[in-house]
Amino acid sequence: MDFNSLQNKKILITGASSGIGRETAYLLSGLGCRLVINGTNEPRLSSTFESLHGEGHIQFTGDLTDEIIITKLVGISPALDGIVHCAGITSHLPTQFVKTQNIYSVFDLNYKAPVLLTSMLLKKKKINKGASILFISSVATQNPYFGGSLYISSKSALEGYSKTLALELAGKGIRSNCISPGYVKTSMTAAARETISDESMDRIENDQMLGAGEPIDVAKTIAYFLSDASKWVTGTNLILGG
Repeated sequence: MDFNSLQNKKILITGASSGIGRETAYLLSGLGCRLVINGTNEPRLSSTFESLHGEGHIQFTGDLTDEIIITKLVGISPALDGIVHCAGITSHLPTQFVKTQNIYSVFDLNYKAPVLLTSMLLKKKKINKGASILFISSVATQNPYFGGSLYISSKSALEGYSKTLALELAGKGIRSNCISPGYVKTSMTAAARETISDESMDRIENDQMLGAGEPIDVAKTIAYFLSDASKWVTGTNLILGG
């Protein structure tokens, strides 16, 4: 694996205060990347930042559902060689109870934020030729679950956007791909047990023949998509389902 190609690459990671985003930040900094990390929880983001390897990293706390925050993040970012859109929210709500505000709360972070952030970075010429853009979707788009209509819809929209982005940016050598993890042990999935029955959660875990994933499993795959080892891969969606 050509992970040496990641040395000195400048990578933006959203949702870096916990879970997959945090683990990705740890791994990439150890591989020699210079990072811009974002999250909404300042103490947890600072904890991530203080644990990074190397120097020259930037941390920026802010809610990316706010376009002013997106503008500020773009302003402090250097020209990037990679973007990892890890920030997201889950949702477990039967369709009959869906209201307008529920739609906004899920789509604003899972879809609108990465789309507007990518758009603004492109407009400000902050994405280098040959860069790699990565979106975190979910295996749930292929295997829906009860109460997952909003979460699954937002991730499905993201997959469609990524494919279109890959087509539009191919001329610049900029790649766009999705990763769709199955059940990964994070604080977000742990919190899901508050709104999903233990029986349903156990069934989700048991459906994964190789067991539940760990954040590092996804982080290593992200490293592949950011490295030159995947320079001929774009417009794809890799399922990490166990």
